[in-house]
Amino acid sequence: MKTITVGETAPLFTLLDENSNEVALADYIGKKQVLVYFYPKAMTPGCTVQAQGLRDNKAELEQLNTVVFGISPDEPKRLIKFCQRDELNFTLLSDVDHSVADAFGVWGLKKFMGKEYDGIHRLTFLIGLDGKISHVFNKFKTKDHHQVVLDFLKTEN
Repeated sequence: MKTITVGETAPLFTLLDENSNEVALADYIGKKQVLVYFYPKAMTPGCTVQAQGLRDNKAELEQLNTVVFGISPDEPKRLIKFCQRDELNFTLLSDVDHSVADAFGVWGLKKFMGKEYDGIHRLTFLIGLDGKISHVFNKFKTKDHHQVVLDFLKTEN
C-alpha cells in the first residue's frame, strides 16, 4: 500500500453518490478545496461519529471553501440509509470495487481482533484548487476528526 502524499496530483475519479448520481472530482478542481475522507463502513460506530462531526461543521467548512466527500466500499443503497439516519448534509460516494481507495493508497492489509483482511485505512486528503494533495490527515480520533481538519484549514486561510 503506497499512500499518495502532499504535492502529488490527486487521482481523478467519478463515483456514484448516495442517490446513484455520478460525482466527478474534476468538476471541483479550480473551484473548491475538496476534503476526501475514506472510511471503512457506513453506519458503524466510529464512522458515524466521524460523519456527524463533519455534518455539524459543514457551514464552517463551506466558509473555508471546502466541500466534503466521504468514500467507502458501501453500495449507494447503504449510503442513502446512512445519510437519512444521521441527517448527513454532505456527499457520500460508493467505491465498491475500491479502485479509488487503491489509487489513493488507502486499501490494504488490516488487523482487527487477531484477524487479517483487506480494507480501507481511515485517512483524509485535502485537495487544493490546483488538484494536488495539500495535506494528508492521518493522526486523529474519529470523534475529533472534524476539529483537526478545521484547525488545519483555519491556519491555511
